[in-house]
Amino acid sequence: MKAVLALDLGTTGNRVIAFSRDGEILAKSYYEFPQIFPKPGWVEHNPQDIVDTTFRALKDVLSEVGAENVEAIGITNQRETTVLWDRRTGKPIYNAIVWQCRRTADICKRLADREDVIRAKTGLPLDPYFSATKILWLFENVPEANKLAESGNLAFGTIDTWILWNLTGGKVHATEPSNASRTLLFNIRERHFDAELLDIFGVPESILPEVRPSGSVFGETEPSLTGGRAIPISGILGDQQASLFAQGGWQEGVVKNTYGTGLFAMTSTGNTPAEPGKLVSTVAWEIDGETTYALEGSVFVGGSSVQWLRDGLKIIENSADTEPLATSLASNEGVYFVPALVGLGAPYWDPTARGMIIGLTRGTRREHLARATLEAIAYQTRDVVEEMQKLVGKKLSTLRVDGGASQNNFLMQFQADILDAVVERPVVTETTALGAAGIAGITAGVWTWDDFLSVRKIDRVFEASLGQEERERLYAKWKEAVKRARGWADV
Repeated sequence: MKAVLALDLGTTGNRVIAFSRDGEILAKSYYEFPQIFPKPGWVEHNPQDIVDTTFRALKDVLSEVGAENVEAIGITNQRETTVLWDRRTGKPIYNAIVWQCRRTADICKRLADREDVIRAKTGLPLDPYFSATKILWLFENVPEANKLAESGNLAFGTIDTWILWNLTGGKVHATEPSNASRTLLFNIRERHFDAELLDIFGVPESILPEVRPSGSVFGETEPSLTGGRAIPISGILGDQQASLFAQGGWQEGVVKNTYGTGLFAMTSTGNTPAEPGKLVSTVAWEIDGETTYALEGSVFVGGSSVQWLRDGLKIIENSADTEPLATSLASNEGVYFVPALVGLGAPYWDPTARGMIIGLTRGTRREHLARATLEAIAYQTRDVVEEMQKLVGKKLSTLRVDGGASQNNFLMQFQADILDAVVERPVVTETTALGAAGIAGITAGVWTWDDFLSVRKIDRVFEASLGQEERERLYAKWKEAVKRARGWADV
């Protein structure tokens, strides 16, 4: 059976999925890689771990479906994460600095007087989240960066560019607008890397990848990596844009939320970038010469707060344990968790916020922490959706969800309750991968747009059942908890 492959390059692991023309999953493989925390608030990955786990998963899937049956490859990736490497050797000069990393908060303060210019051109706030301050930090702290840049041998990339480089044996150094628009260096209205922005952040133009349309043939795989056959790579999208694409996000009024490491709500704004308010205005994709824009609310800690319960506190063995623990309680009994473990993203943009658990009593047990963690994911989503509703001038009626934590029925029901909206979960919740396959398959002629939309099937619908008074009481307590968690790193 013919297949389209998606390389889904996440924050905690890499996944490869083979989709049939009917949108069925034919094969998949996943490998986690280590998270590196050198200092509080710092997050790094070893770039070679990212390559190795991707190639292992790719080899697994090709062994099942056969390289000869693969029509195209699409890439979707954790965005903003920054890698610098030597063009001659392909070796990184430092670990990848991850989107969650807050080490550049002081750089942001230093450049605060340029924020209006940056915001106007990029649609983004000046925040450590994005790539440019990470590049600047590397230039200021890794001497090799300056030496290589002066000789023209330094290359920069987000993870899509890094994997594309390695997949093509170093032949292609390119990206596309959905990823480029997350760097703080890309003018989203003029759709190119901007000289004034490069000057603000001290980034040499020579290190930047070529920006190509999201739906285009970027190159072919090195045959030795893909079963002896060169396979076209015909689509790339940042992970949240890929999710929006898979959810039919080119249709008017569609709002999706991805429950992954972070939480990412997004809606298309058509061919014009919207005023971002407390959210982010970004490029959704560029296909056939047409650019589509989106509004996005990015929450830094979503599913990773459940990981923290597992790996940090060790009060659960796996993520699924949170659902029975949460449902064993009739209410949260006043216990709230603000998971500002790396600061707060949208709509607060406060890198000085820190995680806080409040409302503890002698009767507090791990059940309360599990429930408070799941509820926090839903509250943070409402924070973002409320801002989105203000900006688009419409009340949300349906939220399309995906990502690992969307499988948690308690969370999805509470999400519907706290939003007073319908929550719609598809059969295939790995929609970032499906979106990458979709754009690659459409570019390669496997699907038309309508064909691809028909692939999406609904698994379950959750409807609000909580009374209005109780809904607003719970949310007001959440807002009070957030207020107390903010600014803590400056105290």
